[in-house]
Amino acid sequence: MSLLDALQWRYATKRMTGEQLPQEKVDTILEAVRLAPTSNGLQPFTILQITDKQLLEKIKPIANNQPQIVEASHLLIFAAWEDVTAQRIDAVYDHIASERNLAPGAQKEYVDKLKARFAGYTPEFRAQWAARQTYIALGLAIAAAALEEVDAAPMEGFRNAELDQLLGLPQKRLRSYALMALGYRDAANDKYGQLKKVRRPKEELIIEL
Repeated sequence: MSLLDALQWRYATKRMTGEQLPQEKVDTILEAVRLAPTSNGLQPFTILQITDKQLLEKIKPIANNQPQIVEASHLLIFAAWEDVTAQRIDAVYDHIASERNLAPGAQKEYVDKLKARFAGYTPEFRAQWAARQTYIALGLAIAAAALEEVDAAPMEGFRNAELDQLLGLPQKRLRSYALMALGYRDAANDKYGQLKKVRRPKEELIIEL
């Protein structure tokens, strides 16, 4: 299936069968997330993969009782760094230096400039910057799921602070921003699956200059 065919096939699935996905399909989707491009290569997010049914039952009311939370095979939670600190920047670039066998100090000038730039932003700007990077990964996860013929339901309809407390995210210095349920569509009970896909016309969406 081509990418465009996969995107035409997919929709935000509201009802799922509960059937378990092969883990290799989920791993492919997660690898697409890992390979997502991010500004400065910082990857300022963490993905939580949840299959525990008791935990999903606790998450469901926090997510406004959306049924796909418990009907999904896997639930992914996209959580961004609550702040972009010098320590986190150092950790990323130390890893890069190790993987590329760089000489000590080879990245120092660039890293120092990067840390100075982020230090000049407000904490809320840094948090929102990290969230925006996280949505790049979410978009690639949606596309990868479609290519794997896995149904996905990306969601923002949940109470972030409650979910963060349930999962202990403040201790990890993370904030949840989006959920994505993965599974197989329950076509008989999902009215949205039979609807024509509608998007804005190309001539309205794209401006050529």
